[in-house]
Amino acid sequence: MKPKVYQFLVALFASFGSFLYGYDLGVIASVVASDSFIDQFLTKDATTRSGTTVALFTAGGFFGAFAAGFCDPLGRRGTVALGSGMFIVGGILQTAAEAIAMLYIGRLLAGFGIGILVEIVPQFQAEISHASIRGIQHGLDMAASHIGRRPETQHNGESRNLALQLVPAIGLLACIYLFPESPRWLIDHDRPEEGLRTLAKLHANGDVHDAYVQAEHEVILAQIADEHENAAKTYGELFKNRSNTRRIVIACACQASSQMTGVSAIQYFSPAIFAQIGISTKQSLLYQGINSVIGELAQFIFFFLIDRVGRRALQIGGNLACGAAFIIGAALLAVYPPSSENTSAHWAFIVASTWVFNFCFCASGTMSWIIPAEIFNTATRVKGISIATMVSFAFNTMIGQVTPVALAAIGWRYYILFIVCDVCNALFFYLFLPETKGVPLEAMNDLFTNSPLIVPGSSWQPSLEVDVDRIAELKEVDVKVEQVEGC
Repeated sequence: MKPKVYQFLVALFASFGSFLYGYDLGVIASVVASDSFIDQFLTKDATTRSGTTVALFTAGGFFGAFAAGFCDPLGRRGTVALGSGMFIVGGILQTAAEAIAMLYIGRLLAGFGIGILVEIVPQFQAEISHASIRGIQHGLDMAASHIGRRPETQHNGESRNLALQLVPAIGLLACIYLFPESPRWLIDHDRPEEGLRTLAKLHANGDVHDAYVQAEHEVILAQIADEHENAAKTYGELFKNRSNTRRIVIACACQASSQMTGVSAIQYFSPAIFAQIGISTKQSLLYQGINSVIGELAQFIFFFLIDRVGRRALQIGGNLACGAAFIIGAALLAVYPPSSENTSAHWAFIVASTWVFNFCFCASGTMSWIIPAEIFNTATRVKGISIATMVSFAFNTMIGQVTPVALAAIGWRYYILFIVCDVCNALFFYLFLPETKGVPLEAMNDLFTNSPLIVPGSSWQPSLEVDVDRIAELKEVDVKVEQVEGC
């Protein structure tokens, strides 16, 4: 099996963690609306209870992401196993719940497990991937999340659907130790020989003498030796130098900006938005199903562009396109409000603000998970991604709480917030986001230390001591010279 194919399969399996996240987000809307759920749990305080049922999951995710920052001693596989185990326990409690309190605890625990998984899975994928395909590996996360959300189109959701999410979680827990541990984690924990063998397995069919494997191993050893003297042992130490602070700001901006495109407002409340313009429940489900298909198509397209056009182009272009889609949608609602009988305008609103928007979001939304996972060094990666993931859950929860109130109070004007944010997002990333396409993980320190803060027009190149490809080329030349001299 080709090494890159093997890396792809490992990353694909790990993406089940994102599938679980997407599945729960998709299925919970139909579950809380089902007759069995209403009869059992919503006989009183229905609005409060249904909202709490949804919100506790993302709240649990926030704290799970924080806890993941302390799971480094478990290894990447051990952390995946912990997150899967927590999710399974939460899923069992939800499925077996007879009282609302038991359901709440199950939602909180499942969210806690998801918080761990969405923090660790992109990190694990980044650390096993060759720099040339790292973006594609990460693209699997968003694709898996989109596929997981397909249950949102089910109008006959039942409480038992919550039990179905246990199947991939059990598979993830049962099989994760059949796959290799992160070589960077192994080397960081005084197991350099095992790390070398894992690198060889990932990149050279087990050949530990391969020039690229040897070069990457040497660079990782050198960087980790330096990091052990300057490691970020606490969250506060992440801000102790300009390079780390710059990365934290960019990682958190990626996650916050993703939520402030307006994606969560559309995903969570599209049925309510459709109802305002006279769309029936049956039609709403059909439109959401089409939206899911469009999202999966977009993921497939951008899947092959991530490592070709780069992170900057997709992040900037995606945000601008999302803003343009919302401008059209807001204008249509302003001229033809929900009370209008112009069905053509309402149809155009659905196309622009859901279908076109969803397609465009897949360009920048994928970057919100790729970039934080690849820009940190080994010493700061766990805690850095943890903070960025917490930001994602915090903004997700905020949008979920504010959107129904804002839509009822100010209607189409609420979209202006997202239009402004989309434009500001694009400007921020144009000015401050360096291109990380094809940059080895061990060269990220060099990039964020030596490249200009304002990046347009910069011409940064990695120094030789961290450029794995150039070191490998020199090693191959040395081997050829020795062979010639031996003859």
